[in-house]
Amino acid sequence: MRDPPEGGRRLPSAGEDMASARVERETPQTLSPSYRLAYADQEFLLRDELRPVRLQLELLKPELVLAEHRIGTTVVVFGSARLPSPEAGASPRRPGCVLDAARTYEAARTFARLVSRAGQAHGPERRLVVVTGGGPGVMEAANRGAHDVGAESVGLNIVLPHEQLPNPYITPELCFRFHYFAIRKLHFMLRARALVCFPGGFGTLDELFEALNLIQTGKAEPMPILLFDEAYWRRIINFDAMVEEGVISPQDRDLVRYVESAEAAWRAICVHYGLDPALAEGS
Repeated sequence: MRDPPEGGRRLPSAGEDMASARVERETPQTLSPSYRLAYADQEFLLRDELRPVRLQLELLKPELVLAEHRIGTTVVVFGSARLPSPEAGASPRRPGCVLDAARTYEAARTFARLVSRAGQAHGPERRLVVVTGGGPGVMEAANRGAHDVGAESVGLNIVLPHEQLPNPYITPELCFRFHYFAIRKLHFMLRARALVCFPGGFGTLDELFEALNLIQTGKAEPMPILLFDEAYWRRIINFDAMVEEGVISPQDRDLVRYVESAEAAWRAICVHYGLDPALAEGS
């Protein structure tokens, strides 16, 4: 009698069966699409009826990989993909506008350095790992800040009509790609302990209001939601007007807090969780 495979498994794995299937003799029957192993049949997996399965796969794959890397708690950084890095040249401020692209990029990078330095102080159970949408601009700046101090960071990229390549500072093993925006946003929230929103457009607003709605309705635990650059955000979103119109409660304004520096954002997170801001010293 043969010894069972490692781990006590007595049945062939899906991978082993898939390997066996490749060497079968070709006949009209084995060449038929119906004969393919269901999990190895891409044409089958892409059918509209398989959407629930694809949704589950997009949920499970990052979940399993992040668990394997022992990433338990994260700090999510949102912001525009359109802000250039300093090396790409300064983006001139538009007349009448308040957004300072260079300041925003550097603040996101500095903030990620602070968070990542502190996260490394917790040992092998990786905490306060920076997560971004994986693209350029503010997302690149945050992944770059983690990279500056030798820390891991996560990128949750998504397939877009115009290809968005992942920025080069994401930890390669933690660089994911999504088809479904909904599952991507779920992964932003699953481990989040704070959200820091730098100036951005539709995507940033979508992610911000998803989090605000979840917390407002009790679907997610309260956490710091920090908006960097008060002048920008007050120009873009008028929470006071929403209160005046009666569509949100006065206390709903307290779900967000404005910050003007990376250090202020880090201190706000520390106050909320009773952390020592000195954990980030040396960054």
